[in-house]
Amino acid sequence: MQIKHLLTFALLVYASHSLGASVVPIGLLEVYQSVADNNSQLAAAREDFYAKQEAVPQALAFLLPAITSSASIDKKKLDRSSPSLERTRSTTTYQATLRQPLFHAEFWYGLKSAEIAASQAALDFSNKEQLLMLKTIESYFEVLRASDILAASNSEVRAFKNQLSQANAKLKGGVFSITDVYDAQTALDNSIEAQIQAETKLEDTYEVLRQLSGRPFGKLAGLSHSLPIVAPIPDDSAEWVERARSHNIELQSAQLAISIAEKNLSSRRSEHLPSVDAVAGYRLGDNDSFGYSNPSDFGRSDYRGHVAETTISVELNIPLYSGGRTSSKVREGVRRLSESVYLKDEKQRQVALNARNYYRAVMADLDLVSSKSQTVKSSQQSLKASVISSKVGTRNFLDVLNAERQLYGSVKSYNNARYDYVLDVVRLKQAVGELSLTDINEITAYLNPNYVPDRDFLPPGVAEHIGDLGVQ
Repeated sequence: MQIKHLLTFALLVYASHSLGASVVPIGLLEVYQSVADNNSQLAAAREDFYAKQEAVPQALAFLLPAITSSASIDKKKLDRSSPSLERTRSTTTYQATLRQPLFHAEFWYGLKSAEIAASQAALDFSNKEQLLMLKTIESYFEVLRASDILAASNSEVRAFKNQLSQANAKLKGGVFSITDVYDAQTALDNSIEAQIQAETKLEDTYEVLRQLSGRPFGKLAGLSHSLPIVAPIPDDSAEWVERARSHNIELQSAQLAISIAEKNLSSRRSEHLPSVDAVAGYRLGDNDSFGYSNPSDFGRSDYRGHVAETTISVELNIPLYSGGRTSSKVREGVRRLSESVYLKDEKQRQVALNARNYYRAVMADLDLVSSKSQTVKSSQQSLKASVISSKVGTRNFLDVLNAERQLYGSVKSYNNARYDYVLDVVRLKQAVGELSLTDINEITAYLNPNYVPDRDFLPPGVAEHIGDLGVQ
């Protein structure tokens, strides 16, 4: 146990110094900023977003002029009836061509599809930002939860050590039996086991937070007990579902996927249509290379002058048959469109379900926090009554141990309910696509930089009494 505590303490001290925040605890906003700046998955998503934006200029390029140039060197030979008249010579030709599409329906639909895909990429990146924000908040509060559980376990161990010490003293005085000592020892052993598990859980939660940003974190600002536990606004499940259908980012992305599939299908169908291009060409060579000289004049020096040729034309291309490829692509496009519609419908149902579930979870948390708060008060009174009854002989020592264990358990449950409330509210915001830095700032207003888990894990009204309820 001693070694375990030292390792945990060393880890936290190292993390604090690594961030240069060995004195001031780190708040949620600072943690999120660190995660946003250093998270590899978000960085990869950002690069993917920028890469997908390039689809627009690439699609637009098909509608803009294309200029090509070329040069060729040819060796020509003309056989004549007399071997002595055989002539061979090399020619060089330079050529430049400008092609301007005038009508290519598939290119226009391709551009519209690329523009919609770029908008979809922006939505997908925004959704990944929100998911990372949610993950950061969840990880932050899991650290706080684990810290409070460990603090409760530490306090429980101290309490049961005190109970064991008192049991041994009263055994020597003939007041307690050996059974009371065994009961106290068992209670202590169980609390130590829970303490070890709590220490491991705290280290694991810190590791998850570190994994998000690639750097360690030290002490975190804790959640104040003054956090108001109130119903979400609007206080109506149907309105949250409607907001989710209107603002959920994944649902918006699914709707754009339908538009992309529609444009792609139109593009494939338009491949049956004629296309028109304006073509301008320029060639520079000589008479032999252009074929302007008569065969009898081939190779004559007076016919070897340079010739420049300029052409302007309009090309009409009518697709007649491509082996069924175009028709197959159209059938594929129809299926892809149907697929995107089905996926959007499924996403809409899932989004509505999530909004309802998280709303109900928040409402249940309201009742649960209130109930757990009352349970803490009742457990505290029960422990007081057990201590008094044990002194007058109407309760035994085991009753006191059980009452103390119940009090610590109710405190843990109360704190868990508070953390669940915060996280469910955040999940509800994310489900409707409205999670933002504003929510982090609102949470930060109730974070206490001076929070000490071993002291502040107890709700108000319990801290001043729980340490004074041992058996005297």
